[in-house]
Amino acid sequence: MSTNVRVQESLVSVIIPTYNRPEYLRKAIASAVRQTYCNIEIIVSDDCSPDNPQPIIDEFQDSRIRLRRNPQNLGIALNVTSAFKEAKGKYVASLNDDDLWNEDYLAKLVPYLDANPDLVVAFCDHYVIDSDDKIDYLKTEKNTRYWKRSRLEEGVYQPFYQLSVVDQSVFIALATVIRRDAIDWNSIPLEVGLFWDLYLAYLACRSGKGAYYYPARLTRYRIHPQSETQISGKKNVQAKIRTGKAGIFCYEQFMADENLQEFRAYFRAKLAQSHTTLGIGLMRSEQIAAARPHFWKAIQYKLNLRTIAALTLSFTPGSIVKLLKV
Repeated sequence: MSTNVRVQESLVSVIIPTYNRPEYLRKAIASAVRQTYCNIEIIVSDDCSPDNPQPIIDEFQDSRIRLRRNPQNLGIALNVTSAFKEAKGKYVASLNDDDLWNEDYLAKLVPYLDANPDLVVAFCDHYVIDSDDKIDYLKTEKNTRYWKRSRLEEGVYQPFYQLSVVDQSVFIALATVIRRDAIDWNSIPLEVGLFWDLYLAYLACRSGKGAYYYPARLTRYRIHPQSETQISGKKNVQAKIRTGKAGIFCYEQFMADENLQEFRAYFRAKLAQSHTTLGIGLMRSEQIAAARPHFWKAIQYKLNLRTIAALTLSFTPGSIVKLLKV
């Protein structure tokens, strides 16, 4: 493969965090290698998978790819932020190991950052695909509406607090290119956990710089049984506990930020949801005493029937089995 670089192209560091998904990883790397924007480095950040992914990287015979491999499993937040800290590019972009980029993704977004130093991110919309790479157009449209991108016009948004931490339109983990030196990469706490991308969007908007929205679907988000978002929403107890803890940490940080005071009601509702999620996770792991304070805390933030039902079940014999339906 040719790696000739046009002089005018700024270096982009592509971060691919991965853990134990070799077949999807191979596809993700291929979509990065095929970018029509050539001046990239690709850092595959492996969180101590059972099988070393180096042989997969070797298949591509592309000097732009390198592997960093943690000696032990560190979790998604530390795995991905450690890779960001090693990036050398003027810009950085994350690609989950189970997702894909269109070939023109970087070529379409990077020029906006090059042309305007007052931008910290350039972002786009994305398709939803299944385990076999097939686009689900109904889910794609629903997804675009849910994250409010259907309401966005192309152009610069500055400031973009609401886009980043309320509407969450800026999808850092898949569909956003970031100006690397605008972010303090040492200021991402481990407690953000699964919400590392939301917290990074928060840091981006706090930079005071703007965001450019390009209204096209240039990336592909995969929904499959092993994805963390699917697991968190179902019956995996530890995933639910991780989700609840990460949400509580992030939304407490946001609510304390003087720049975000207009969104306090929203953050209170999200804190109620996060405490309830953590409480249910703790109950499912039979930690009833530890769960109840989270239900009480959730009710203080916002009265919710789901929370009341879970709290009531915590005092009911045999509640663990019943809670699986809450």
